[in-house]
Amino acid sequence: MYRIVRSAAYAALLADLDQARAELEQARTALVHARAEAETATDSAIRAEDTAETLYAALGRATATAARAEGELLALRPELLLDTEDRAALRMLLRLTRKQTVSRVYALYHRGVLHSVHATVEAAEAAAEAEGAPPDGWTAHTPGAALPPAAEVIWRVQPLPLGGTT
Repeated sequence: MYRIVRSAAYAALLADLDQARAELEQARTALVHARAEAETATDSAIRAEDTAETLYAALGRATATAARAEGELLALRPELLLDTEDRAALRMLLRLTRKQTVSRVYALYHRGVLHSVHATVEAAEAAAEAEGAPPDGWTAHTPGAALPPAAEVIWRVQPLPLGGTT
């Protein structure tokens, strides 16, 4: 079956067909651009997720480091206070001994660490015994003989001269 179409109608149909083809081409171009943008957005999202995971791991490490540092600080504070108290006690004992014209004091060491300072050997030994040292475990040191390493001796009383005298 044939139909007769006027040339003006035919021209209009051809124009509509060209218009539809142009719109189809624009839609295809828009689809290509939309796919490219979607791919770019997906890649960006993956990179952002990787970065977030990396930063989260770094945050975990930093938190652990901060917790360790805080623990060390808490452990060192009492030690610092004891060191300060020890220095104050030493100054006070030195002042007292200078007033009494004593030529030496006796330092009590526990495993090589200064424990306290005393005016007499007996006072130093009594302080060590109060901390658990055996009352009969004291030995005399021969003058001029080498001392064993401080860390190997649990309790040691050592005379310290004052004012440059012995």
